[in-house]
Amino acid sequence: MSSNGATPMNEKENQTRYSDNLPPAGGHEDVQPRPVLPVATKRVATPAGLGLISFATDIFLISIYGLQARGIQNPNIMVGMLVAFGGLCQFLAGIMEFVNRNTFGATVFCSYAALNWSYALIYIPGSGIMSAYTDANGALSPEFNQAVSIYMWVWFIISVLFTVAAYKSTWIVFIDMISVDLCLLLLACGFMVSNQSVLTAGYSFGMVACFLSYWAGCSAMWADTTPIKLPMFQISRV
Repeated sequence: MSSNGATPMNEKENQTRYSDNLPPAGGHEDVQPRPVLPVATKRVATPAGLGLISFATDIFLISIYGLQARGIQNPNIMVGMLVAFGGLCQFLAGIMEFVNRNTFGATVFCSYAALNWSYALIYIPGSGIMSAYTDANGALSPEFNQAVSIYMWVWFIISVLFTVAAYKSTWIVFIDMISVDLCLLLLACGFMVSNQSVLTAGYSFGMVACFLSYWAGCSAMWADTTPIKLPMFQISRV
């Protein structure tokens, strides 16, 4: 026992306490705060629901106005929806798909966002697109339908490329893309020959694509929030 009455510590304890008081390697103290609770792993939301539902909503508006429902001849009211919901929301969904490393979803959503934006520009007076094909009496020239036809042909080609890639997806998405192809094909032909019956058939396929897009979008959105599980019907491969 020492003279001051304290119990002497053995050599091992002295070395342990001495080493505890030393700074870490590098000569700097570790001042990083220790987490009180365990850190939870972050989960990124699936953007497919947003992209598909926004696509379905805008193709519904384009098709329903094209079918002249309720006798509406002027479809300009859809411009805001095409720019905000169909354009911006689909573009954001495409960027999120890039983050998720989904090449197909990123390419499709960003491309159809551009489709909605470019289609909306046709009806915005400030763009000058419609006025370029309007004569002094306010009537559209036949050249306008031919220009729109070529526009639809371009998007039909792009959509066919997406359809080939969609074969690796599900039957709902694959048939949805085929419906979009037929919609654009018939619209391109209808504007080229100025045939209202062909245009009506094209807009009708647009309604089919709208239904299937809503189905796929709700399947993605409801999967984590409701007990409703909409089947997507995986494509079986040999």
